[in-house]
Amino acid sequence: MSADAPVRAVVFDMDGLLLDSERLALESLTLAGAELGYDMPVEFCHSLIGMPADRCRELTAAAFGAAFPLEDYFARHETTLAGLVTAGRLRTKPGVPELLDALDTRSIPRAIATSSGRERTRHHLTAAGLADRFDAVVTRADVSRGKPDPEPYRTAVAALGADPELTVAVEDSPNGLRAAHAAGLRCLHVPDLVAPTDETRRLAHRAFPDLHAVLDYLSPLLDEPFDGREMGIVPGVSVEQVQ
Repeated sequence: MSADAPVRAVVFDMDGLLLDSERLALESLTLAGAELGYDMPVEFCHSLIGMPADRCRELTAAAFGAAFPLEDYFARHETTLAGLVTAGRLRTKPGVPELLDALDTRSIPRAIATSSGRERTRHHLTAAGLADRFDAVVTRADVSRGKPDPEPYRTAVAALGADPELTVAVEDSPNGLRAAHAAGLRCLHVPDLVAPTDETRRLAHRAFPDLHAVLDYLSPLLDEPFDGREMGIVPGVSVEQVQ
């Protein structure tokens, strides 16, 4: 697959890529532990970033033992994180509006494939003013296997009616890159909290410092006239309706 082939659809990760939410999640994980009397090392909280909720629970149980109040901890985390977002702490990453506007101008369909749950995803996208900017949103609740399994990306591509070879995935995390690469997509890497590694360099077709640079790269690949309706797109349809 050529890194410079035309682009006819785009699938985005959400946290750490479109939304500057990972730092809020680290803060929330730490605060939730403190409420329960546990010191949650930042290194441990960092290891949960980019992981689906079920995997986060497995890692936490392994690290803190059977006596750890697992469900209470993650319930407090969700409540605390939602409070931080509601308080206006959530920001979009640089370049998000410009990139989405460019896709609108070219009628390029786009989806989200995220490891977050459905309610968190809806809350965050609404708070960020992005709830109506995507043709499909695939959450952890919409698939049987989360990232790094390719199912989230395959589900998003199917929801768009897109050709994987003409679809770009934009990711910040190693797990996301593994999932998108396994789904056969062209992977663009925009690192956030996790630094690039030899593996992410191998998986990514290109790496960029921010979404402004992604737009610079994509613009000439988007410019051939294209109508998303040619792929059976129904704007605004959720993945639940598509499946």
